[in-house]
Amino acid sequence: MAFDFEPSVMIDSVPTLMSGAGMTIVITLGGLMFGFALGAVAGLMKLSRSMFVRKIAGVYVEVIRGTPMLVQAMFLYFGLPMALGIRISALAAGIIIIAINSGAYIAEIVRGAVQSIDVGQMEAGRTIGLTRGQTMRYIIWPQAFKRMIPPLGNQFIISLKDTSLLMIIGVGELLRTGDEIVAVNFRAFEVYLTVGLMYLAMTMSIAKVLNIVEKRLHLKTQR
Repeated sequence: MAFDFEPSVMIDSVPTLMSGAGMTIVITLGGLMFGFALGAVAGLMKLSRSMFVRKIAGVYVEVIRGTPMLVQAMFLYFGLPMALGIRISALAAGIIIIAINSGAYIAEIVRGAVQSIDVGQMEAGRTIGLTRGQTMRYIIWPQAFKRMIPPLGNQFIISLKDTSLLMIIGVGELLRTGDEIVAVNFRAFEVYLTVGLMYLAMTMSIAKVLNIVEKRLHLKTQR
């Protein structure tokens, strides 16, 4: 039996899928906002002169990077409420998971970027009377941040795609919305093709924005 491709199914599914795409964007932005803060703190902790502090950050990074995000989501949404009796919404769980997961990878990005700055920069800052914290804030961090942008862009795109895994805990993101449409019209090819194209449009948009930011920072540095 020949497959009957129906472009109208793709067009008709777009309005409903847009609500799922909106949820995907909310989870991604919320998760990455907290994830960046968490990753920055963990990354700087890994650079601490205290071995105890470095160990704490190291355990967090290794545990999160060493376990699948799907397992983390199910543990947080199904496991912890059973153990502690505290239930959180699927949306809140999704944002927390993206934050915790991306934070571990961003921590390594922060650590690598800061360590890539010449040690002479720190010595120069201390020579002109700045404290270690002020040197980090005014000299090291601005340079390191520019070097973080390309890997941060990759992490943003990965986190956005990882939101599709959150359908397992009932988050109404883009892929789950597509599933619900397929359950009604049984047009999997057209619906999942539309879902894929929408993910592609979002990831390409992020890449474009980050590319513009990177170019502007580069031009600002050259002035």
